Amino acid sequence: MTEVLNLKNFESLSPFEIKDELIKLAKETSRRTQSAFLNAGRGNPNWVATTPREAFFLLGQFAMRESQRVMSHPAGLGGMPQAAGIAGRLDAWLERQADQPGAAFLAAMVPYAVRTFGFDQDAFVHELVDSIVGDNYPVPDRMLVHNERIVHEYLMWAMCGGRKPEGRFDLYAVEGGTAAMCYLFKSLKANRLLRPGDTIALGTPIFTPYLEMTHLEDYALDVVHIKAPQENKFQYTDEEIDKLLDPKVKAFFVVNPGNPTGMAMSPETIAKITKLVKSKRPDLMILTDDVYGTFVHDFRSLMAELPHNTIGVYSFSKYFGCTGWRLGTIAIHEDNIFDRMIAALPADVMADLDKRYGPLTLEPRKLKFIDRIVADSRDIALNHTAGLSLPQQVMMSLFSLAELMDDKKAYQDACMEIVNRRVWSMIEGLGLQLTPNPNFDAYYGLIDFEFWARKNIGEEAVEYLKRNVHPLDLAFRLAEVHGIVLLNGGGFEAPNWSLRVSLANLPDEVYADIGRGVRAVARGYRDAHEAARRAAGAEATQQVEPVPAE
Repeated sequence: MTEVLNLKNFESLSPFEIKDELIKLAKETSRRTQSAFLNAGRGNPNWVATTPREAFFLLGQFAMRESQRVMSHPAGLGGMPQAAGIAGRLDAWLERQADQPGAAFLAAMVPYAVRTFGFDQDAFVHELVDSIVGDNYPVPDRMLVHNERIVHEYLMWAMCGGRKPEGRFDLYAVEGGTAAMCYLFKSLKANRLLRPGDTIALGTPIFTPYLEMTHLEDYALDVVHIKAPQENKFQYTDEEIDKLLDPKVKAFFVVNPGNPTGMAMSPETIAKITKLVKSKRPDLMILTDDVYGTFVHDFRSLMAELPHNTIGVYSFSKYFGCTGWRLGTIAIHEDNIFDRMIAALPADVMADLDKRYGPLTLEPRKLKFIDRIVADSRDIALNHTAGLSLPQQVMMSLFSLAELMDDKKAYQDACMEIVNRRVWSMIEGLGLQLTPNPNFDAYYGLIDFEFWARKNIGEEAVEYLKRNVHPLDLAFRLAEVHGIVLLNGGGFEAPNWSLRVSLANLPDEVYADIGRGVRAVARGYRDAHEAARRAAGAEATQQVEPVPAE
């Protein structure tokens, strides 16, 4: 099949689109050979956080009792839950449900939140109950009041490595990290913070959509790559970081820890970027996508070190096993350069923006950037229906509170243990010996095949490979011969001869098989090289003229 397909035709496709073709090949191989179909091409975890989900579904039952308490129509109609005394009614109901899954967590959660955040208990419980019913529009549209306080505290734990920055962040609850990306690109353009033809920097390798969106005609941005090579343990080198000194570079977008590398910025790398921004580029806008930060102990985001310059994007999807819930946040510090840059725009531009946001407020120039993002997410005219659905926001609160109440961090340790067990199994299958790296999240791994092959099949075989075989052949051969789906690293601006493997979505025991599959493909390439060398030698022998006898 790899001979039939013209792999050059796939070069323009995203790895996530190439994946569909790989899946077809791998499934056919699995059917033909009765072997396992191993799709490690997508990072959907195969675990879920059960405690907050149990609480969610039990809370929903209480919410129905509260609805029927207000109105119970034989045709199946209920009323809107009422706030007065609702916390006491929940306590009493939970005593009767003490043996139900989720009851113990709910009974402990409310007093914990009241004690930690100073909430009025009826107001807090009513927000949860009314929201889980979903009988109102989101108010405030950016994020529910209690939910924002809870998630803010969760993010301070998840993103700040034990040292919170001063002040607070305004949060916008969104439909996962992908929605956050779309909304941010749109508002940065709408508010003239980024214009077509402007230059931004991308920390590469990087999640493919960041590479693709910048080139859309909607944005048409020029891109400078700030490279983190494997030889430097996937940390940005000093020379690469210095590219940010160019005032032409308006913004720096990073995924931290990296996707596909799985490597978080080291404290040394963060210190260098922080020093550069504070001393020489205080105008640099930063967007950091930190979805995998909870898989690194004491993870520290750029939003913690450079809160005034940084937009933080976070998704609950991977840590809590909830990709289907679509839960994410955008975080912008209350004191930020984005608001200041908008206020400093030329008069004619400000007039245009006054017209754009005028239907929302009598004083559009006082509208904060994060509230502009909310409005832009609904094309301004539909701002009154903006906001993440309320049952989703309840789930976000419960996930956050479950983590905050876990003093021993047993859940985090369990998640880390799962992915690390798998990565070391794959490393063993590859026949490698590596030293653990504290910056590695083990959620994804990047197999630099060329780097590995030079040590295992030899320099000559690798050079033959690069001259005669298309880099995509590696991923296609794994799918066709071994039923294994991995994404091509080149689509992430990683080395062309590399593969991204998800360590989150398959059973533990198959990761050694993936490592062995990669080794088997390498042996095939080595054999092809040796066969070609023998053939070339035989041809050369045949071409030598025999010496006439005297």
